[in-house]
Amino acid sequence: MQTTLHENLKYYLYFPKEYAAQPESEFGLLLFLHGGGESGGDLEDIKKNGPPKLLVEGKQFPFLVLAPQNPHARKWWNTEAVVQLLDSVIASTRVDSKRIYLSGLSRGGSAAWEMATQYPNKFAALSVVCGMAPLPYAHWIDKDMPMWIFHGDKDEVIAVDESDKMVRKLRKMGYDVRYTRYKDVGHNSWERAYTTDSLYTWMANQKRMD
Repeated sequence: MQTTLHENLKYYLYFPKEYAAQPESEFGLLLFLHGGGESGGDLEDIKKNGPPKLLVEGKQFPFLVLAPQNPHARKWWNTEAVVQLLDSVIASTRVDSKRIYLSGLSRGGSAAWEMATQYPNKFAALSVVCGMAPLPYAHWIDKDMPMWIFHGDKDEVIAVDESDKMVRKLRKMGYDVRYTRYKDVGHNSWERAYTTDSLYTWMANQKRMD
């Protein structure tokens, strides 16, 4: 007997100003997964951190930004539902499926690691901020996908050692990994990570070859 699970995902979808001005062009898309503090509440909560916060402040991105909300305050992300949402957005917009970027912070960062292993051929770049994942995940991530990891060395929620070990493992296996390890920064390393302009330039330069 097969069981079908339904998830009600509310989300924000940002279109760059060039989208309307260039009707023949395709654009990249950043899938952003928020942390536990923004889960289960009002959709407005996801504007507190990361790219949605920057959008509220007036920042422009050269790609679409899809920011769903985890409807469960104390559950992990339903990554299968997130991918179904992502695929529906790709199908209904002028998105280049070779330029899908994945990023998340804290609980969303852990979900981003998970998605990178579950859907290794889907993303052109991965950026995880203060997330965590089992080390064996390293073997399941696409070796051609560049990564940029951020973590604060004073993080008391998800220890920096989680990123240290994963980055060390990935580099030993020959993966392309950037690592920004903030000194004297706690769990809120996302405040610095997502205001790093070069992060978005780096993302926009990535494209899957397969």
